[in-house]
Amino acid sequence: MADARILFAAPSSGSGKTTITCGVLQALKNRGKKVFSFKCGPDYIDPMFQERVIGVPSGTLDLFFSEDWKLRSLFKRNAAEAEISVIEGVMGYYDGLAAAADEASSYRVAEALLAPVVLIVDAKGQSLSALATLKGFLSFREDSRIRAVIFNRMSEHVYKALKPEVEKMGLLPIGFLPKSEDLMIESRHLGLVTPGEIEGLSEKLRSLADTLECTLDIDALLRLAEEAAPLPAAPEPVLPKLPKVRIAAARDEAFCFWYRDNLNLLAELGAELVFFSPVHDKGLPEDIRGLILPGGYPELYAKALSENTGMREGISHALKNGLPCLAECGGFLYLHRELEDMDGRYWPMCGVIDAKAWKTSRLARFGYITLSPNAKRKEAGGGLLLPGETIRAHEFHYYESGDCGSALLAKKPSGARSWECIHSRENLFAGFPHLFYESNPAFIERFLRRCIEYGSGQRCTLPEE
Repeated sequence: MADARILFAAPSSGSGKTTITCGVLQALKNRGKKVFSFKCGPDYIDPMFQERVIGVPSGTLDLFFSEDWKLRSLFKRNAAEAEISVIEGVMGYYDGLAAAADEASSYRVAEALLAPVVLIVDAKGQSLSALATLKGFLSFREDSRIRAVIFNRMSEHVYKALKPEVEKMGLLPIGFLPKSEDLMIESRHLGLVTPGEIEGLSEKLRSLADTLECTLDIDALLRLAEEAAPLPAAPEPVLPKLPKVRIAAARDEAFCFWYRDNLNLLAELGAELVFFSPVHDKGLPEDIRGLILPGGYPELYAKALSENTGMREGISHALKNGLPCLAECGGFLYLHRELEDMDGRYWPMCGVIDAKAWKTSRLARFGYITLSPNAKRKEAGGGLLLPGETIRAHEFHYYESGDCGSALLAKKPSGARSWECIHSRENLFAGFPHLFYESNPAFIERFLRRCIEYGSGQRCTLPEE
């Protein structure tokens, strides 16, 4: 049953995918199933939610970040111990990189993974018309891969009337979720979940799972997942055998945006990750040879981060003395001279980036990007990204910086829009983009080699930009 998998999709965002996916995950966990959960798209929030609140391992599937063969390889590696993999789609089923393209859509992920698809149709204010939506999605592509349907916000009476009509369409009616505000998993502020909220959400999910055990045919769902065809063998990457190297990795409520695949690649290349908290710990871990500051919510914890002067000064001193560092988005903000919090107050930060960072009223440079060395700048890729190479990433931030860097050029996957970004100099690589390391493993290999050199005494220092 290791190949069993199912993908939940919907006609649009807000159709109930997350609610039903979380409820099914909880129900499968209650049954004692070994489940692995995946989310399509560049999403840290849903996987983090599923791991912390439901307690199932979760990862990311993204066809902008990975080619088909790489996606299959990462999927099989992550789901190797699972009895069933549950994949939650993103946006509308056919929505892709451009308005009129399905590239990197949930549909293309289902195609790459040969996954049966369950379409979740929001039936609020509808009865028979819900089937018109379903028929349209079935016929829009010759092989839609849609095998079953779940109706959201539908009464039992209407579902029983529509069930025979669904079967006439050659689809499996899995069931319905009745309309109930008490069962919906609402969008949260940037997905933030505090420890006190987890118990309340866990109780809601247990109630949701109990409801779905009554209104969904979960046994039929399991059988459908087991019908997924075996995936073709994917080429295994040949990674260099590097010496073990201790890397300090920030991980707490302020810095929590980690791709599972990034963590796995670091470990496979020889990184011994030592997790620490810039909010709570008084200083960096001992005997480290590198530092990674991921994205997160430093703006929500600006006061605590600023008042932890031992940590701020320790990081500043270490970087000025050559400690190699990668910093993304929230980690990049933390390295600034000052950071504005959500109430408009500025707080001193690490001071490695000599600029202020402030909040804006809208998303800046939102979405997928491809990064390459900026030929106009002498520092270019800083040795981590070589001329002619690229690495894929995405940006999602309401904050702006007085100095975003200019070592790399970010280009959107559709259209001609591009911009300069990233500080890349000797031992520092920092900027707003969230990187997907597997899109260029040589990038992170070079970073680790730099950390190994630092540990051997070949310390590089920050030059003046």
